[in-house]
Amino acid sequence: MVSTINPSTEASQLFLNTTLDSCALKYEEFVLPNTIPYCNWTWDTVLCWPPIPAGSAIRQRCPPMHGVDTTKFVERRCSTEGRWEAKPGTVPTVLGWTNYTPCYIPEIIQILKKISAGDTDDKYDIAQRTRTLEIVGFSLSLAALIISLVIFCRFRSLRNNRTRIHKNLFVAMVIQVIIRLTLYIDQAIIRPDGLRYGNESSRHGIDNTPYLCEASYVLLEYARTCMFMWMFIEGLYLHNVVTVTVFQGRFPHTLYAMVGWGGPVALTAIWTAVTAQNVDQQKCWWGYNLKPYYWILEGPRLAVVLLNFIFLLNIIRVLIVKLRQSHTSDVEQVRKAVRAAVVLVPLLGITNILNMTEAPLEKTALEFALWSYVTHFLTSFQGFFIALLYCFLNGEVRNALMKSLSVYLSIRGHHDWAVRRPSMFSAAYGTAPETEAPNVAESNR
Repeated sequence: MVSTINPSTEASQLFLNTTLDSCALKYEEFVLPNTIPYCNWTWDTVLCWPPIPAGSAIRQRCPPMHGVDTTKFVERRCSTEGRWEAKPGTVPTVLGWTNYTPCYIPEIIQILKKISAGDTDDKYDIAQRTRTLEIVGFSLSLAALIISLVIFCRFRSLRNNRTRIHKNLFVAMVIQVIIRLTLYIDQAIIRPDGLRYGNESSRHGIDNTPYLCEASYVLLEYARTCMFMWMFIEGLYLHNVVTVTVFQGRFPHTLYAMVGWGGPVALTAIWTAVTAQNVDQQKCWWGYNLKPYYWILEGPRLAVVLLNFIFLLNIIRVLIVKLRQSHTSDVEQVRKAVRAAVVLVPLLGITNILNMTEAPLEKTALEFALWSYVTHFLTSFQGFFIALLYCFLNGEVRNALMKSLSVYLSIRGHHDWAVRRPSMFSAAYGTAPETEAPNVAESNR
């Protein structure tokens, strides 16, 4: 005999308040009959289970947790001796075993099949440490990107076509990083798995706030798609400047803006509509990146990476040809070509290809750790490396900063003169005409 506890929608949300004490309070007045064996009430750290007669089973709706289908049921069984049944193949315990397997969505079941039982805890610890690495990396990237944007906007001498593209890319990366950090910190403070321990605070936070959570991930995916599109524009512009002189005409800023900001709007809108229809049973659309229709966004991103890789190969080819024409040694040619390739890789987003590959969950813990740390290090520190290479180490930026610093020091040394003649500073430096730096190789320094 199988009995079913099918609570109302309101009652099903109350399980988040369930603790050992509240479960005990609920059945404190229940007296086990002496006529037939009974399994006593129990709390399995998620759900509270009432007493049931021996030889019967009971089921409840699956709780609204990540990776769980709330339309299905979770089950417990009471043996003929009046004890909760244990997991098959394990030693019986007083608490028994709750079979949550039917609750998992197909994507989670596939993941669990890939993880060997002996490595589960090790890989979970690796994932936790990887999240810490991501928080550090994204924090450094955010600081570096914001400082770079301030520098690009502050100095008129840096306002050229190349930095216009850089600024758009940096803005897209800043939006993405802010959302990621907000979600990560929120999840770290308010554990999404806290309901396993009866943590009442798990009811709060972004992950448990309808609409806000979904909106956060929609905006995140939009910003991420914008980042890839502006990386494509970076690759296209640099490729045209280096290899195709016919495109050296007017800068198509409007067209670039439509591709970089408008294109992702259409892609994200289509993906959002499809996702809303197919994962409505999932709390906060959890696992949406495991669904096949996630390729509505991931497909164009992958295409951008592949196109930028082709651009990179052609740029390196042109550079090698030009280096040979300059009669430099073979070693020097290889060194310069390799340096140019290494510098361009993060700007063109080629390192993101690792993040698009499937996690090697079926591999050993060491192999999984290597993939996880390398992949997420490159992803989280990408903004920092881009800001470092294309702002802080850029020759034009260094010259602008040194000029500003020298002016500042001279003013500090002649305070009275600076107060009397502030217009001289703006006349000398503040109204410099906006020009396009002709040296394309400067972006590689």
